[in-house]
Amino acid sequence: MIDERRLVDLALRLVSTPSFTGSEEACARVVVSELEGLGLEVMWQQVEDGRANVVGTLAGGGGGPTLMFNGHTDTSYSGEEPWLRDIPGFRPEGFERDGRIYGLGISNMKGALACYVEAVRSLIDGGVRLRGDVMIAAVCGEIEKTQQGDAQGAEYRGYAAGSRYLVGHGGAADVCILGEPTENKLVLAHYGTIWARLRVHGPFIHTAFSTGRLEENSIVRMRAVFDRVLEWLPEWEQEMSYGEVRGVANVGAIQGGFGWRASRTPHSTDLFLDLRVPPDVPMAEARRKALAFLRGLDGVEAEVYVTAPGAEIDEASPVVGAVAEAHEEVFGSAPERDVTRWFSDASVLSRYGIATLNYGTSSGLPDAELGENLEIDGLVKTAEVYARAAQKVCG
Repeated sequence: MIDERRLVDLALRLVSTPSFTGSEEACARVVVSELEGLGLEVMWQQVEDGRANVVGTLAGGGGGPTLMFNGHTDTSYSGEEPWLRDIPGFRPEGFERDGRIYGLGISNMKGALACYVEAVRSLIDGGVRLRGDVMIAAVCGEIEKTQQGDAQGAEYRGYAAGSRYLVGHGGAADVCILGEPTENKLVLAHYGTIWARLRVHGPFIHTAFSTGRLEENSIVRMRAVFDRVLEWLPEWEQEMSYGEVRGVANVGAIQGGFGWRASRTPHSTDLFLDLRVPPDVPMAEARRKALAFLRGLDGVEAEVYVTAPGAEIDEASPVVGAVAEAHEEVFGSAPERDVTRWFSDASVLSRYGIATLNYGTSSGLPDAELGENLEIDGLVKTAEVYARAAQKVCG
């Protein structure tokens, strides 16, 4: 049986332990305490100073496959961003209200981590003996971010940094359930991405001597480039469709000049693009196609600085069938299938031969007033699905 109070208390402790990307170690220690309390074999992986992975293993009796539950401890934000810090659901201070849990990271994805622990605890309490091992991997550095330019350091090392370390240091399993928020749909595929930077140059001169040279200004020069990019993005989206799911692209940032010295024209201006890539398109091929267009723009330097592949799982995989069956038992109806255009650690895990299914509770999409939140009943049911699926997978 899933113990709702125990599950909620753990979720609140995890949310109330700040773990912005690059500073996940304190949250990892909370997980260690829980896993040791269950009597699991616990491995501490010091990924770098201030951040760690934790792997707990419930040893099976032998002869069955190994199932991994994988979840990241880092949060999308720190909670100190000026535009977020007054919204309670974006603070690393969990609280319970009207059958819901609020707080930074509850949906992405500390609620899932709490569900993993409670699912395994329920198996132990119930005297269930599995043939295969069950692993709980709490990893750092999943959030979609990367080092670029002056943005250097651990807080910018995301995009599966922790899971890459995990699989290179003993984190091997046959299959994985990854509890990203999927609205309890089975995500059979998700997109990857290319991040590209375009740069145009211009003279660096004082405003007093810029008369007649406005068209040379790198920001002004970027205007024509921007127009060409906006014309091209729908072509990329169409070409990068995956079945009936159309591709997507985003203009992520533009940088040029110095706000503190507007008396100078900017020596260069950069435009940053997020070009989503379906899992059936090789990243090298997508990179070539992107750069072929970008390098063809007049006077533009272009580089690709992120290549994060997508992932897919065969509908016939045992973990898909196990979760689908468990979901129907708990929710009373068959789960929907989905293809998403966000990234997950399935990208890395699947490339190590670990068939990975994304399945988790609601995304708890932030509302304007309260921020991240999840329904407690949804967490309890999801934990029950995880416990049942573990029995089906591991035997």
